[in-house]
Amino acid sequence: MDAGTRYRAIRVPLGDRHHTHKLNNSSENLDRFIPNRSAMDFDFAHFMLSGGKVMKENSEPLSPSKEEYRKQLAAAFNMNRTRILSFRNKPPSPAEQSSPLFTDTQQQKHSKRQRIIPQTPERTLDAPEFVDDFYLNLLHWSDSNVLAIALGNSVYMWHASSGSISEVLADEDVGPVTSVRWAPDGKHLAVGLTNSHVQLYDSSSCKLLRTLRDGHRLRVGSLDWNNHILTTGGQDSLIINNDVRIRSHRVGTFMGHTREICSLKWSATGQHLASGANDNLVHIWSNSRTSSNSSNQCLHRLADHNAAVRALSWCPFQSNLLASGGGVADHCIKFWNTNTGACLNSVNTGSQVCSLQWSRHERELLSSHGYNDNQLILWKYPSMVKIAELQGHKSRVLHMAQSPDGCTVATVAGDERLMLWNVFGIPEVASKQAPKSNPEPFSNVARVR
Repeated sequence: MDAGTRYRAIRVPLGDRHHTHKLNNSSENLDRFIPNRSAMDFDFAHFMLSGGKVMKENSEPLSPSKEEYRKQLAAAFNMNRTRILSFRNKPPSPAEQSSPLFTDTQQQKHSKRQRIIPQTPERTLDAPEFVDDFYLNLLHWSDSNVLAIALGNSVYMWHASSGSISEVLADEDVGPVTSVRWAPDGKHLAVGLTNSHVQLYDSSSCKLLRTLRDGHRLRVGSLDWNNHILTTGGQDSLIINNDVRIRSHRVGTFMGHTREICSLKWSATGQHLASGANDNLVHIWSNSRTSSNSSNQCLHRLADHNAAVRALSWCPFQSNLLASGGGVADHCIKFWNTNTGACLNSVNTGSQVCSLQWSRHERELLSSHGYNDNQLILWKYPSMVKIAELQGHKSRVLHMAQSPDGCTVATVAGDERLMLWNVFGIPEVASKQAPKSNPEPFSNVARVR
């Protein structure tokens, strides 16, 4: 047994490397205003302390004319002040003073809103046997806070709340796993395989519920759910809609791409499907056509990219806005109005765009990249100004997945490491959203044979 074999034998999938992040605050705070000695009137202070008022106290009553003369004389020499020590200049305004004693409430609130983005991952886990393939989709985070990652012939489920790990093992004859996707209920997992089949698992028992056959002819590298409809994309360039509630699951087919499907993303409303492929195209499909047996008429054919399109992400605050990213010969992030098919903006990032994630709390977009820097870039939308650039992976960052609270992003790369980044932060005021009413996709599973 060589050294490399021994090393792989002791590596535990999703083993913790215990990365921690510390913040240092080196800013200096002053706590008081120290007056300027040159501003003090020491001569007048000495006069008042050494008996300047004795004459007034011991003198005889004066006539009205002399009293008025004495008052005017005192005013002319600035002798009618009651304070012994006084300053000619005032303390600095709050804008000029860095001390908290001179900072107004609004300035303190503004400083609290500033978000510090850690430059290192919050946690790093081992991912041995991760397949470094640009056209696969091997990572997804469920609404029940379970992270699924495909490693070789297995799918590992990491429970973020408890840290426990469970495994789903595919048959060696049908593996390796080529795609994973959680159902909207967060309880069931769809797994695409090299042999063109799709398997459905119960995550609580890790048991296989059913296998979808008679769909694709080649491997299934892309998956996405729209309620009970599971949409699959294959190397055969087909996009198939499967109703998992019924025996004859294939209910519709989209035909328009000519190469392998790299990415599938349903919009939040469930009305439109975006597909990216190795033919450098992005297609927008309508949900109204899923009931037909087949369709080769998409709503929009977006052909501005110059490489395979794998990175797709629908905007959470504007339902008709789609972001797409091109591969190694393209380097661009493009923004599309899916109502009209118009390209709103294009940004050259300088490297391969592997994945995109919108923030749920701010108008920000996170992109992961390949050669040459293998970095994450956080962009401010719509200005597309770089907010932060994060580096930690040693190979292209193929996949990203966002936690249910929208704060943490998981990334996995060809360096066989899974990293957790606190890139989107914690919102200052957490909005309580009503729970989504997603129908149970396997309500009729007992009748499936």
